[in-house]
Amino acid sequence: METRRFQIKGMSCAACAAAVEKALAKADGVEVAQVNFATERARVEFDENAVNLNGLQQAVSKAGYEAIPIVEGDRQAQQQEKEREKARHLRELTRKVWVAGILSAVIVVGSLPMMLGTPIPFIAHWWHNPWLQWVLTTPIMFWAGQSFFTGAWHSLQNRRSDMNTLVALGTGVAYIYSAIATVFSAQLQTWGMPTDVYFESAAVIIALILLGRLLEQRARGKTAAAIKELMGLQVKTARLIDGENTKDIPIENVQVGDRLLIRPGEKIPVDGEIVDGSSTVDEAMVTGESLPMEKEKGDRLIGSTINKTGRLIMTATHVGKDTVLAQIIQLVEEAQGSKAPIQKLADQVTGWFVPVVLAIAVITFAVWVALGNLSLAIVTFVSVLIIACPCALGLATPTSIMVGTGVGAKRGVLIKDAQSLEIAAQLDVIVLDKTGTLTQGKPSVTDYKNLIDESRFWSVVASIEHSSEHPLAEALFNFAQAENIPVLPIDNFQSATGKGVQADIEDSTIHIGTAQWFEELAIALPSDLKTQQLTWQQEAKTVIWVAENQQVIGLVALADQLKASSRDVVQRLKNRGLKVVLLTGDNQQTAEAIADQAGIEEVYAQVRPDQKAAVIKSLQEQPHNPKVAMVGDGINDSPALAQADVGIAIGTGTDVAIAASDLTLISGDLEGILTAINLSRATLTNIRQNLFFAFIYNTASIPIAAGLLSAWGILLNPIIAGGAMAMSSVSVVTNALRLKNIEQKL
Repeated sequence: METRRFQIKGMSCAACAAAVEKALAKADGVEVAQVNFATERARVEFDENAVNLNGLQQAVSKAGYEAIPIVEGDRQAQQQEKEREKARHLRELTRKVWVAGILSAVIVVGSLPMMLGTPIPFIAHWWHNPWLQWVLTTPIMFWAGQSFFTGAWHSLQNRRSDMNTLVALGTGVAYIYSAIATVFSAQLQTWGMPTDVYFESAAVIIALILLGRLLEQRARGKTAAAIKELMGLQVKTARLIDGENTKDIPIENVQVGDRLLIRPGEKIPVDGEIVDGSSTVDEAMVTGESLPMEKEKGDRLIGSTINKTGRLIMTATHVGKDTVLAQIIQLVEEAQGSKAPIQKLADQVTGWFVPVVLAIAVITFAVWVALGNLSLAIVTFVSVLIIACPCALGLATPTSIMVGTGVGAKRGVLIKDAQSLEIAAQLDVIVLDKTGTLTQGKPSVTDYKNLIDESRFWSVVASIEHSSEHPLAEALFNFAQAENIPVLPIDNFQSATGKGVQADIEDSTIHIGTAQWFEELAIALPSDLKTQQLTWQQEAKTVIWVAENQQVIGLVALADQLKASSRDVVQRLKNRGLKVVLLTGDNQQTAEAIADQAGIEEVYAQVRPDQKAAVIKSLQEQPHNPKVAMVGDGINDSPALAQADVGIAIGTGTDVAIAASDLTLISGDLEGILTAINLSRATLTNIRQNLFFAFIYNTASIPIAAGLLSAWGILLNPIIAGGAMAMSSVSVVTNALRLKNIEQKL
């Protein structure tokens, strides 16, 4: 199976998107076809042995549209080309709006005496001559409004109906009848038929719909602002170190392993690792982390972040489409093109809506003709067709998804698809992994007790641990380094796996390790220090003993400490009515101690990686079938992340965990969980508002347009119907853009 994406040209409404999706789905070998009207893109999963790229393009072409494959490469260049194409289209649309608007205004002013039934002094008789109105309306119909008629023709050829069908049929009937009334006015009067003309209705309707489409496309351009901003972060050049010299090269020429120089104030060109220098780096634009991060030799750098203070030399580790920023852009694009479950209702309604509207319009026309009112029959027929276009329904969900996922990306929360975004609003249980998720993921010194001079104590500890590769050794050495403790030369370094290390310093033999090892070595453990060890162990700390020449000289406690935000985030999740659970492979005592510090009551400890998914499933099968989110960062968490209704990966964790998740918190800060939930709820609320207004608009307007309230003097003019239809789509997109305001509240 292969997955390809296409840019779809020629779509004008949600029904068009449904037609393209149906055409692709019917092609041999296609498993999944998704078309997003808001992004104008299609995603297709297909068997490359059954159908090729050309076959998919032909399927779309037969449906009356154009499919352009999106190729992997310079995303920024592709985006720029897309922007140029959109700008060209907007310029053309703007010209048509101006021409149609000016000519329509002339026609309406000339029609005022007929509409008001009384002469107007400043309007000459020739101005409201039907022949002049016909001449002025024709370029509006067949130049400005050409796309409606060509689109309707393509739909007719494929035996379907869409927005173009409604607009072309409505304005076409008004135009053709007006032309007949103009040419055969005398004959119609003889037959007792009305000779009213509706050129102004046809002209103004097209002008208003074009204006609405122009405003809608400008607003829709703002919904994709997140992608533009992310692409704008990308660096154009890098400074390559070539021997003793440096030279600027295009970013696309950077290779993995290249050594690059970054001066203060410059952007990091690609992802890499510091090999020389130290600095603070502003990663806010990628991770959402507001404070600059301290970076030194060996630390990871993210491309497009800003080097603030120091001079850095780095080695490139990921370039091109493999960089963090490129993957973020890809994830955001995929999420914006996906469909939320709530959209299925709108898609189903759109599928049968246009045919039903056509039927209602025909019935309305027939009823009024039967009642002997041909003029009202034409007016109501046109009004029903025009006002019932389902554009707002098609835009209701995808525009909100585009804005929501874009806001999430700017705040360091990557959302894989729209379904995950929707489910995140319905969560009942949050399951947290311990190491690296709830805690910092690396041990650090928390307490110590020395029986000799403190400087001497830490000097021998640092000197020996500097030669060890154990994680605890690194923590001990880093603590001593932070205190500027000198490192002494050592001899005869030895490591006892699972027990400790020993070495000679000057004339002394130093042992550093567990209490059990010391007992094996017949090193006596002072009772007061054994009591201290027990106290620290009850606090989920690991205790390391230190001895010199068979005499204990002190002990050190280390622990993987809670992240600064963990306890606060847990409490805020509980305040929102969410149940918080700790799931870890650590022993029960350590797990309960950490849970107590974080404020978590329910703990699952000593759970193997293959058992974690089973625990998630058991939580999902509890009464009322709660929605469960799993938050983790390691390979051992990936089965549980996949099993959960929503898997949330810590971005500082492994690639496997991130791949198995639905949401990724780039910075690793648990605040991102709250951000994701708040954003999800706000987006879902916004979608419901859009769908409600779109449904209510169509449901309430069709009976009025059909003339059901005409007995009370309430009748919808086709011109007003056209304006209302155009503005309905604009209002939906504008409402979706309100989601940007939530960014300050997250």
